[in-house]
Amino acid sequence: MRFINLFLFLGLVFNPVCLIAGDLFSKDEPIQNGIDVFKMSDVFSEIYEKLYDANLGGKNSQLSIEHLERLNSHADITLTNSRVVLVWDDKVIGNFPRPDSGDWNAYGQVITALMIRLRENDAGLRSLRDVDLYNAGVRVLLDSIGEKGFYIHPQDEKQDMDAKILTSLGFEGGRDKFGNFRVIGIFKNSPGDKAGIKEGDLISEINGERVSNMTDSDLAAVLAGYNSGTVKVKLLTPSGNRYITLRRATVVSADADVIYRTSNEQGKDILEIVVHDVSESAVDIINETLAKYQGVGGIILDLRACGGDDERAAAKLAGLFLGQRNVMVISGGENGDLEVIPGGNAITNAPVVVLISDSTRGMAEAIASAFYENKRGVLIGTPTAGQIRKSSRIPLKNGDVLELFDISIKTGRGATLDRRGMFPLVCLSSIKNASDRETFFVNVINGQFNSHDYNKDKNADVKSLRLACPRIPSGVDEDAMAGAVS
Repeated sequence: MRFINLFLFLGLVFNPVCLIAGDLFSKDEPIQNGIDVFKMSDVFSEIYEKLYDANLGGKNSQLSIEHLERLNSHADITLTNSRVVLVWDDKVIGNFPRPDSGDWNAYGQVITALMIRLRENDAGLRSLRDVDLYNAGVRVLLDSIGEKGFYIHPQDEKQDMDAKILTSLGFEGGRDKFGNFRVIGIFKNSPGDKAGIKEGDLISEINGERVSNMTDSDLAAVLAGYNSGTVKVKLLTPSGNRYITLRRATVVSADADVIYRTSNEQGKDILEIVVHDVSESAVDIINETLAKYQGVGGIILDLRACGGDDERAAAKLAGLFLGQRNVMVISGGENGDLEVIPGGNAITNAPVVVLISDSTRGMAEAIASAFYENKRGVLIGTPTAGQIRKSSRIPLKNGDVLELFDISIKTGRGATLDRRGMFPLVCLSSIKNASDRETFFVNVINGQFNSHDYNKDKNADVKSLRLACPRIPSGVDEDAMAGAVS
């Protein structure tokens, strides 16, 4: 705590904002700072009550209120025995009654009052739509109980992209005064959208190069064009900086791309399957492709920028290569642990290399683990994200939905994936140049390839392993190494 630890008592005594629970808002003033305060209060009241009924966080609701301070680093929220105090830098900007346990209406009002005060002082929050403002609050509240979730407006989910070819990363924008690229629009279901890029985010680096040092033509060539490839970007967001991997899609509306690489030697043709999203559509594309190209020498299954939460589609996709083998275990649902097994037989026995990265997440991680556990494919790349949970949906009275990722997904043999992920047998970032690559090839040919399999080490320090096999800054370099090693 900052200033408030020294002067909280004075702030509580002399601050004029002293209201009793239930009287935070006036019926004569339903709209404040652009917010329908009674509508927002009802939403957060219902969320608190339903999470409590689901035994997911009612007991931690006081801690949840404090987590709203994570919406802005200038904010500091403290709870006393009777008050909820919001400090912005060194100034008290909110002082409200602390809700009694189980008083969901009071919780809704206090959350709404805090959101209004934060919004008054945060330009980023002022620019958000109502549904996005709800989402911002929900995400930090759920974080306080160790869960991940989203507030969803069904109408947003129904917005489909225009039926057109879009060869890009799926967002548009322009340079700011510092030369960075500011995102001003996102195409629904595009690689950028699926990676979580939002309007207003800044991109400061692409493939390890500062955007401010790139020419406009260089920038345009990376963000669009007809060449499919991996692009690594550094994203500056209101919640912090992060690196993400994007796979530029030839057709964004497709969930998988296929590249057929011919060879002069019979039986040496390579089929490269790039999966953007684990879905029924991706399964159909891959099924059709495998039926069309029989007898290929090998298959590269590229999951480096792939996500998805459809466990049925994941089972079907894995089943095309594995047949009727256990792909994953769903743990924590109402029916206990459930094994997910494909219903059909494998339709190819070609050797498979599975490419993974720190942007391989969700059901793509379950697929990678199934290839690994069944010795059906070699994992190459860098460690996966370790972000795999299945969501349950809680309907709200206003027609919107709270999506809560509260169900754990494990490998077919019951190993933990969430917060751990899968580790490659071949770490691409350890092969830095042509010399390293030739040495690797010689060792493989001579039967001296002795890579340590960290997936078998259940007590391994995951953070240290990720540092030992870091991401590759340049997507172009990673593509070149991945193709050669595969």
